[in-house]
Amino acid sequence: PAAFSDLLPHFLVEPEDEFIVKNKPVMLTCRSTPATQIYFKCNGEWVHQDDHLIVRTVDPATALPVMEVTIEITRQQVEKIFGLDEYWCQCVAWSTTGTQKSQKAYIRIAYLRKNFEQEPQAKEVALDQEVSLRCHPPEGVPQPEVEWQRNEDVIDPQSDPNFFITADHNLVIKKARLADTGNYTCVAKNIVARRKSNSATVLIYVNGGWSTWTTWSSCSAVCGRGWQKRSRSCTNPTPLNGGTSCEGQNVQKSACVATCPVDGGWSEWSKWSPCGADCAMWRSRECTQPSPGTGGKDCQGLDLQSLNCTSEQCPQTVSGAEDVALYVGMVAVALCLTLLLIIVVLVYRRKKAGLDADVADSSILTTGFQPMGIKPSKPENSHLLTIQPDLTTTTTSYQGTLRARHDATGKFSMTNGPLLDPLPKGSHTLHNGKLNSDPADFVSRLSTQSYFKTLSRDVANTSYGTFNFLGGRLTIPNTGISLLIPPEAIPRGKIYEIYLTVQKKEDLRLPLAGCQTLLSPVVSCGPPGVVLSRPVILSMDQCSDACLDNWAIRLKKQNYEGAWEDVLLMGEELASDPYYCQLEAETCQLFSEQLGTFALVGESLHMGAAKRLRLVLFSDAYCSTLEYNIRVYCMDDTQDVFKEVMQMERQLGGRLIDEPHMLLFKDSYHNLRLSIHDMPQAHWRSKLLAGYQEIPFYHIWNGSQRYLHCTFTLERLSLGTCELTCQLCVWQVEGEGQSFSLDFNIAKDTRAVDSEFLLMDTSATALAGPSAFQIPYLIRQKICSSLDTPCPKGADWRMLAQRLKLERHMSFLASKASPTSAILDLWEAQHFHGGNINQLAAVMADIGKQEAMIFLVSDGEC
Repeated sequence: PAAFSDLLPHFLVEPEDEFIVKNKPVMLTCRSTPATQIYFKCNGEWVHQDDHLIVRTVDPATALPVMEVTIEITRQQVEKIFGLDEYWCQCVAWSTTGTQKSQKAYIRIAYLRKNFEQEPQAKEVALDQEVSLRCHPPEGVPQPEVEWQRNEDVIDPQSDPNFFITADHNLVIKKARLADTGNYTCVAKNIVARRKSNSATVLIYVNGGWSTWTTWSSCSAVCGRGWQKRSRSCTNPTPLNGGTSCEGQNVQKSACVATCPVDGGWSEWSKWSPCGADCAMWRSRECTQPSPGTGGKDCQGLDLQSLNCTSEQCPQTVSGAEDVALYVGMVAVALCLTLLLIIVVLVYRRKKAGLDADVADSSILTTGFQPMGIKPSKPENSHLLTIQPDLTTTTTSYQGTLRARHDATGKFSMTNGPLLDPLPKGSHTLHNGKLNSDPADFVSRLSTQSYFKTLSRDVANTSYGTFNFLGGRLTIPNTGISLLIPPEAIPRGKIYEIYLTVQKKEDLRLPLAGCQTLLSPVVSCGPPGVVLSRPVILSMDQCSDACLDNWAIRLKKQNYEGAWEDVLLMGEELASDPYYCQLEAETCQLFSEQLGTFALVGESLHMGAAKRLRLVLFSDAYCSTLEYNIRVYCMDDTQDVFKEVMQMERQLGGRLIDEPHMLLFKDSYHNLRLSIHDMPQAHWRSKLLAGYQEIPFYHIWNGSQRYLHCTFTLERLSLGTCELTCQLCVWQVEGEGQSFSLDFNIAKDTRAVDSEFLLMDTSATALAGPSAFQIPYLIRQKICSSLDTPCPKGADWRMLAQRLKLERHMSFLASKASPTSAILDLWEAQHFHGGNINQLAAVMADIGKQEAMIFLVSDGEC
């Protein structure tokens, strides 16, 4: 080294800046060419010689001797001057020639604070818009690096140019895409720690846009004034993630006039032509008055007619022996046919005499009745009080075999013979007017017949019974569906086994087109084809607003081939039609001379038409987890659908949490929205991502499902939370809605689903004879004979119809052989369960008919 003592030292390695992480010391090193002395000076003070580690070695690159010195700096040394000045160290080397100093190396304590100075905020941005998320990382030494994550995945602007990170660490999404929806996190890190900001949710929403209009539909009317419509959908694009729906109507309706088809008509016959050589003359006519047009029918019949004639060109011939023989043969054939017809008539009468045995036992008229007291009346009407029921008979058996029908042609045909297979042991027994039999056995037996294979096998929704001329009633409990068979509707001498059942809508191919919607349950009564002397009355619920100005309501009937036919247009009934319907606010009564499968279908005439929906809320009866479900059912406001939902929820272990509510759902082509609000945020939260749930319009208006439901999943923050208060909002987009307040205890309220809201109907499903009617049979006959006869002062059946608010049906009632009987049939159908017979008696008394006194029976006298 002495050889280099005269040279000025030169630093080969100088000390570098260092960071102290936690309590770990750092080492500072410098290397120089040989020098007399080499030491470290820190913050202007020499480091003690004992703290230096000096090594003399050879530089591998130059093979020259070098000196290397190393010192250790601890956290305590740096903290002594923390806040006063930065801690620095410098290497000093000197020789006889001079002194050389290295660069200063700064030693800092590394750290990274926990809190971000600015965190990204959640944003909702429209599609294709720019998104800017700001982030100011926490203070740290060394300066922290910043990266961005989306859903825990690191964002790399190099691989996705749609992202850009600015110099001040902000994230810019140049053009928002649906895939950019997610949770964004700002991450800061250095050698000490790694910090994450709170996640910011970025929701990219899409505002809805209208598609182009469709072409106009064909006119709804085949002939005359009707409606046509065109539609567009909010699918260009479809609103997503809370984007706004399209403004305006999605359906346009316009009045149209359809050209009526013109059936062809014949002109007058032309004059006969001269007699021709073939002994014939001709005349013709043309189908020109009018000519068929617009799909009308051509003229039926011949357009050319010929007639034998005689003239000079056709010599007259004399009848020969051949003509005489022909005439004799024709007379003989006519005599034989006449004789055969007489024999057939005699045989038929003998057979009919054996079958038409009338029921002469008067006990049948009083089966099921109890003695009743009669209030005294005026002496001139005392003969009415002499009618006393026969109480000697309480059981009546109907004997008879019922054979299976034979169908060789593939079509259903009715004969005068029995309709179904023989009943077990060949009999059905009436006990106090109630029919006793096994419904499952009947349904099983009925389904084996070829025509009845499509009938529902749901025993709970099927009733049946055996009836004769005294009539009766079939009822399906808790559905509002019943079939009234008036007295004399079944011909005397006949006994029919009749059923009544509700068909499931999804099992039938009921065609619904355009603005059509199902307004009633699909009900089957039969067997079809039975001979009826008078109309029966089928009662069932309907869910329209009952305003015929808004609707075109049609009665549809399924034919033997399974196709559906329109048999009645409400408001345009004819007295000669085999069907007639009385529409009420919530029900309808159908007079029908034929049995079969029926349904009411409505077609809205404008957007003011509305159908009634029933909203029912259920929840879990017992909840042992944090999650709690509320199910909101939306169904047609008919009892049969409500019964089906109640039965299903009973099986699921659900319970009602509020009374059912009614909502008018209009034909506006807008969806139904449901949402829950105003929950106590300190105890509950919703797990629904969107702000509401939506049921499409067409699923409700003409969908195949009988009921729809939405489930709201809530989460309580503690198992000890049992009280739940909230608001349920249900509304039609751009329409009216309702809000329901819910306040209940999920642990204490354990009502069964049918304990309060489903009134169980325990009455008999089948009643035969007088027990099926409130008005006794003989009294009924007296009233009919009294009121059917026209009275100059109007005290007849017309006044009875007015008092019972049946004025609209006068034409129909007048067409019946006994208008009073039809009125009483309708009253029986409407008031079987809740009718007050004394009120009917009061109406009769007001008319001036003393027959009403027979009904004035007090509760104490019954």
